[in-house]
Amino acid sequence: MIKLITFDLDDTLWDTAPVIVSAEAVLRDWLAEHAPNLGPVPVEHLWAIRAQLVEADPTFKHRISALRRRVLFHALEEAGYAHAHAQELADKSFEVFLHARHQIEIFPEAQPTLEILAKTYTLGVVTNGNADVRRLGLADYFAFALCAEELGIGKPDPAPFLEALKRGKVDASAAVHIGDHPGDDIAGAQQVGFRAIWFNPAGKAWEADKPPDAEIQSLMQLPELLARWG
Repeated sequence: MIKLITFDLDDTLWDTAPVIVSAEAVLRDWLAEHAPNLGPVPVEHLWAIRAQLVEADPTFKHRISALRRRVLFHALEEAGYAHAHAQELADKSFEVFLHARHQIEIFPEAQPTLEILAKTYTLGVVTNGNADVRRLGLADYFAFALCAEELGIGKPDPAPFLEALKRGKVDASAAVHIGDHPGDDIAGAQQVGFRAIWFNPAGKAWEADKPPDAEIQSLMQLPELLARWG
């Protein structure tokens, strides 16, 4: 019997690309006004700083907020800002980015679906991203939200899924995970014993070895599918 349902966030409850593009533009505008010494830094340069930081400390891969802050700090310091000022600008500019990153258009069917499911199941979040359901007015639907940043490890590692089982107080046989990523979401959940539902609104072909337990094009298909599974 299904008792726990965990959700990925980015590209499962909303379309992520447009909001990140917009947040990057807001960040660039803010930096142009408040950190003019930085100038129009080529994105390739920021990626190079990012790669160096991750190589020096691989845990940054799972701490994307801390990583972005650190990249900004390095770029600002290189542009000639004193250490403390660079840190202050990096922190402020990151908050500007994070605010813009939460100006998300949630899929119209997401909230009605969560409303229906929350009456029957325990719902949780397992995400590698830095979106916060509390900032999005979705927190009431979820018993917990597990973020790679806080755990120090992300999907497809078993740890976030095992922690979800602990928080949901269930065995894997009673758990289902929904997400868009064949590796992080589907393979990651299945290796722990969850059933995994692939959210595939674009109707892409499945290319990994082991197929998902089910596939949906719309979140509105979830209640009926889960009811069939019991």
